[in-house]
Amino acid sequence: MSTPPETGPPLGPVGQEIVYENDRVRVWHIRLEPGEYQPLHRHDHPYLVVAVQGAKNVIQTVDGVKIDADEPTGGVVYRDPGAVHMLTNVGDTTYLARLVELK
Repeated sequence: MSTPPETGPPLGPVGQEIVYENDRVRVWHIRLEPGEYQPLHRHDHPYLVVAVQGAKNVIQTVDGVKIDADEPTGGVVYRDPGAVHMLTNVGDTTYLARLVELK
């Protein structure tokens, strides 16, 4: 028996580019200029976000809930898998981060 196709909006990648990957981790590059956003995406693994250059961001869930996500330069955040959301840089500085998925 086959698995039915997923329903809901189409999802994008977690970041713009995979900069490293092995059997245990996948590291994404994320860069958002002011006003730019990372499209709606899903996190299938637990992950860390390391803010190389911080910014004022907003997470918007698939249900439309908005969550302030100020990320200072050098900050590290851990998140559990399962979230479907988009990330928007609402500040006036470039956001640069590495997102490390733990496989």
